[in-house]
Amino acid sequence: MFDLAVMWDWLAFSVRWLHVITAIAWIGASFYFIALDLGLRKAPDLPKGAYGEEWEVHGGGFYHTTKYLVAPDRLPEHLTWHKWQSYWTWISGALLLAIVYWAGAELFLIDPEKADLAGWQAIGLSAAFIAVGWVGYDALCRSPLKDSPTAVMLVLFAGIVLASWLLNQIFTGRAALLHLGAMTATIMTGNVFFVIMPNQRIVIADLKAGRTPEAKYGQIAKLRSTHNNYLTLPVLFLMLSNHYPLATSTEHAWIIACLVFLTGVTIRHYFNTLHATGEGPIWTWGATALLVVAMAWLSTASGFDGDYESLEEAELSGTALAFASSPAFDEAANAVRGRCSMCHAREPIWDGMYWAPKGVHLETDADIASHAREIYLQSGISHAMPPANLTEMLPEERAAIRRWYRGGEDVAAR
Repeated sequence: MFDLAVMWDWLAFSVRWLHVITAIAWIGASFYFIALDLGLRKAPDLPKGAYGEEWEVHGGGFYHTTKYLVAPDRLPEHLTWHKWQSYWTWISGALLLAIVYWAGAELFLIDPEKADLAGWQAIGLSAAFIAVGWVGYDALCRSPLKDSPTAVMLVLFAGIVLASWLLNQIFTGRAALLHLGAMTATIMTGNVFFVIMPNQRIVIADLKAGRTPEAKYGQIAKLRSTHNNYLTLPVLFLMLSNHYPLATSTEHAWIIACLVFLTGVTIRHYFNTLHATGEGPIWTWGATALLVVAMAWLSTASGFDGDYESLEEAELSGTALAFASSPAFDEAANAVRGRCSMCHAREPIWDGMYWAPKGVHLETDADIASHAREIYLQSGISHAMPPANLTEMLPEERAAIRRWYRGGEDVAAR
């Protein structure tokens, strides 16, 4: 039997796998080259035009790397370009965004209590935020402030704060933080595609034509690469944040997201200084610890104070209404409430749990109907939930969930 929900989930899994693999390759290369650049040493026998060299040992062999500040006298026959790691990370990330958040806008992107948007409106805002982020950043780097890296970073951080607040006024908590990460990742890939690579092509064209390349092209590329280096860790946090409702689904989530960028700066500053001087500033670890403590405190500074009665009467979207109308809904809903709602509640009663996993609430009919696909995949055709079957969900209850979901698909198809 062809099951669209299962195939769609495997599509998302495959694209996510590609995204993780390419991101590892890109981030690894980025970190390596920044460390290599900072570790370069002068030597009396460096060739003409060389800035520094580094000797390394790995995998049983020795590597001798020489950096030319502008370009060598001649263009080598074999030249390796480091670009596709970045491009494929962005392409796979964009596909994943479309598969999960655009195709699933009703569930993952739109929060009617914040902004009652149609699907196309939410998707348009999603794409606009990402595009505007790159355009604004690039304009900043070309503005009169470009000669002051500190000023550029301060204005950039102010823009991140504004974007974080705005996103949290419109989208679900999960979507808000992920979009902040997607916007930042787009800035990073934009640096590679629109600045770093074109500047390198200009240098290569000059070499082929017998001209002496200008140093400014390499300097501009180096600055953008440095920006990418400092933005990497926050992007990783934001892309993984949807697994942690304490980061995404609290009142102060937008502030937490901003503090994450500061932790990225302190951590990278330590390692960059370590690579350059052999000794990293210890104060950065204290600052990072304080930022993490602040984030943890902010995540529990407020709780849910909504109206449980009104939620039961919430107006359902077309898809959720189809699943609420399924003949087996009541039987499945009773199973979900009995086996899942002690954790997936606005005020969980499971010991040691303060927020529902992934921010998913399964208390009301509206909650359950709106999360039909997740329930079906997690508890109907797989035994992922409840974890280790701690609440002892019975086989007949899982069968009821399967009948309910498939019946809802039939209702939606009519």
